[in-house]
Amino acid sequence: MHTKSMQSSTQKWLPDIVEADGPVYLAICAAIGRDLDSGRLNAGERLPPQRDLAEALGVDTGTVSRAYAQARRLGLIDAEGRRGSFVRARAVIGDTAEVTPFDTGMNLPPIPAGSTFASLFTATLQEVLQGPTAANRMQYQPVGGAPEDRLAGAAWLSASGIAAGEDNVLVTSGAQTALHAVASAVLEPGDAVCTGPFVYPGWTAICRRRGIAIVPLAVDGEGIDPDAFARACAASPVRAIYLVPGNDNPTAATLGLERRRRIAEIARRHDVLIIEDDPYSRLGRSAVPSLAALAPERTWHIASLSKLISPALRIAYLRAPLLRDALRLATDTHETTVMPPPLNMAVCTQWLRSGAWARLVDEVRLECEARQAIVAASLPAGSYRADAAGYHLWVPLGEEISAFELVGAMRSLGVSVVSSEQFRVDPACGERAVRVSIGGSLDRQRLARALGVLDAMLHHRAGRASPLV
Repeated sequence: MHTKSMQSSTQKWLPDIVEADGPVYLAICAAIGRDLDSGRLNAGERLPPQRDLAEALGVDTGTVSRAYAQARRLGLIDAEGRRGSFVRARAVIGDTAEVTPFDTGMNLPPIPAGSTFASLFTATLQEVLQGPTAANRMQYQPVGGAPEDRLAGAAWLSASGIAAGEDNVLVTSGAQTALHAVASAVLEPGDAVCTGPFVYPGWTAICRRRGIAIVPLAVDGEGIDPDAFARACAASPVRAIYLVPGNDNPTAATLGLERRRRIAEIARRHDVLIIEDDPYSRLGRSAVPSLAALAPERTWHIASLSKLISPALRIAYLRAPLLRDALRLATDTHETTVMPPPLNMAVCTQWLRSGAWARLVDEVRLECEARQAIVAASLPAGSYRADAAGYHLWVPLGEEISAFELVGAMRSLGVSVVSSEQFRVDPACGERAVRVSIGGSLDRQRLARALGVLDAMLHHRAGRASPLV
């Protein structure tokens, strides 16, 4: 059967693998899973004969045979001899529309509609375990990651303009591990670190534990004010500045290029180290040079795939200015967590090499944008701050609004809301706000309902509590 005749028959399915990276057979297998999730393929549907599909795609029959064999191993299809291959009913482990999301207080990327993460992860893991390095992947890993893992991470960072190589990049089990390592390696008790007035609690916990003084700086809608940073450096010794440059957690501010340049120049003038926690910026559609690109000699840059794709990965990349810095960091990460999850690290290395990571990030970005559109339709313009491709909101509160009441009401609807008190490091900062997370396993329908309740509580209730949650 030729392409034209196959498309005109009752069996019309063709996998979309034009944009696929990596082996073609894995792309075909991933397309089966993706189309089953989206409804383009239905349980019981007969797939094209291997020879017909190979001809239609312009590949050899062996490639399609491998794809179908992989799909059988993953439980996507059944082979019934001469009758052919048929799509199987997929076991539903959890339908996000029916699962109550966990409220851990963490900011989680959303699960995209039609996500290919599960099928791609399974296929890549299968490839790793059947590959020549499978035995090594199931052993303890070298400190800081195997050379191939560090090289993959370095190439990924280099693509965004950051000077990185095998010798100054480490793989860590998430960004928090990387932050612990940086604090242990370059900060001493009594050192002063500049931050904004509201800061990611994971960093403040590290500072408290190590006796590091936090110096809060004035901010505006674009983030840290460089003049405030300069005044703090001139007033007393400052060892480092900690910042989230893109879509700050929790305030959603993004530092513009000119402001980043000024911060880098001030840090150089006063010999201040830069700790750049950058989990979100790669979700944005416009790239702004990082602090690590502007001041590579003094910047520790942390980029996490867990915040870009899925927290299940627990993989982050830590770039140090020099080899000697990386060696100190490697020792600390080994002492705290020994190693990142080896199989997850192998999967991420494959994705960084093939470019598959970008497709998964695209899926998350599109989901974030769809959810931000729901937010824009639900809340008045100007009543919140958010990044166009972000998955949290910073919502200022009026004096009549109880943050405690708001947090409780949203939790009952499956939405994680955290009071600004959890982020505040400057007691003098009087802004009252909440961070609203719109990611995780929360589905769009539930999000829309929750945002309607949020809008009613914030803007339409004359200060009275509402029991209708």
